[in-house]
Amino acid sequence: MGLLVISLSSCKDFLDMTPTNSADADQAIKTPKDAAVVINGIMRSMTSSSYYGRDFLLYGDAKGGDFTVFSQGRGSDGLYTFNHAANIGSYASFWSQIYYCILQVNNLLENIEKQEASGVTGFNTIKGQALTARAMMYFDLVRLYGKVYDQDKSAFGVPLVLTKLTTDVQPLRATVEQNYIQIVKDLTDAAPLLPKTKINGYINYYANKATLAKVYLYMKSYGEALTAAEEVINAPSMYTLYTNANWVSSWTTQYGSESIFELAMVPLENDLGNSSLGIYHRRRSHGVTAALGFFVASDYFIARLNQDAADVRKGVMAADEISTTRMGALYKYSGNTALAGDGKAGNSTAVNIKVIRLSEVYLIAAEAALISDPAKAVGYLNAIRKRAPNLAPATAGTINLDMILQERSKELYGEGHRFFDMMRTNQTIEFNDEVGALSVPHRTKTINRTFYKTILPIGDAELNANPPIRAQQNPGY
Repeated sequence: MGLLVISLSSCKDFLDMTPTNSADADQAIKTPKDAAVVINGIMRSMTSSSYYGRDFLLYGDAKGGDFTVFSQGRGSDGLYTFNHAANIGSYASFWSQIYYCILQVNNLLENIEKQEASGVTGFNTIKGQALTARAMMYFDLVRLYGKVYDQDKSAFGVPLVLTKLTTDVQPLRATVEQNYIQIVKDLTDAAPLLPKTKINGYINYYANKATLAKVYLYMKSYGEALTAAEEVINAPSMYTLYTNANWVSSWTTQYGSESIFELAMVPLENDLGNSSLGIYHRRRSHGVTAALGFFVASDYFIARLNQDAADVRKGVMAADEISTTRMGALYKYSGNTALAGDGKAGNSTAVNIKVIRLSEVYLIAAEAALISDPAKAVGYLNAIRKRAPNLAPATAGTINLDMILQERSKELYGEGHRFFDMMRTNQTIEFNDEVGALSVPHRTKTINRTFYKTILPIGDAELNANPPIRAQQNPGY
């Protein structure tokens, strides 16, 4: 058995959201309306607790030094402690869930191709969304399992599965470079198929371009990253940055003016309830006893945010269980500190996941322009930096990468970016283990991207299902 079998057997029936009750998905996708139902299922699969619904976003901050753990054993602290091995703590659900999503996409694309060959039209938008989603999925996988692009492009990335596979196929890992080539190809192929209008909860042209800008930033293709980012920033009447006065309240709103790609979390459908991000970030026992104070902000992050007492982003922080004055609990995913949610009949756990926001695109543009056009970089950085109104604006003489990374930390806290930012820019991460007097035998207090556990092991389930890939296990495991 190969990757296909293990992915499907570890999740759910393939294409569980089909427009008919037929088990044969080839027969289910006949029209654009059928394809739209399947893309809806793919978006729902992306909100799994093993993906954007929770764990993937926790991964980026727990491992990046902006989070810390006050008390071990409450859940997911293995991310913070880097307690990873192939047979335990592998977080293999990332592999199985994301490949499950990819397999849904591949099935959809193959069926669209069959229908188009027979003369059926009207699939362009769905095809563009599927290709963009697949690019995002592979981008996420290669960042979890492969080395940073400029660290070693020839190192193993992840298997490239672009078609439906038979059960006896055992795909091997492509290189990091091959993964990125495919990611860029999918995004490039998808762009002309997508509408330049908003589609709440789904991918449009500008979500595609924002993703492409981010991918190029990781590749250090700064000119291409800037071009893609500026196309989003300059999109006429599409997106606007929140003002300081409405930044905090924006988290109580679905599909706001900064939201470029937002995944819907629907009560009684894909709402994770007491396993949601909102519950994981709240102060212990706030609202429900299931809120255990899983993660709190590190002292380092709090000091960064406290550089300006008037920073509007402090408005989504509240006291954690450590003290009544330590503002280490995050409330983006509860709507606000009063647990308002985002307008879904008072259900504060079903808060949408804002995957790509305009503020991130501004910060991508700032970093991409830093070397070639510092004055332009200053403009993009200051548009976000002014959320701390008492901090001196950046100038062409003061702007640097560290300033941009600090701003990314403050603006995107809790949204799953910090660890990846630190790795791709070759920074050292320092962990705030002192907050909980933690015993952390699996890593040192500081790490950099040479530490082997900064990429995950391939889990035993996949190694057993696909024996040839065992020889391609990540080093150290």
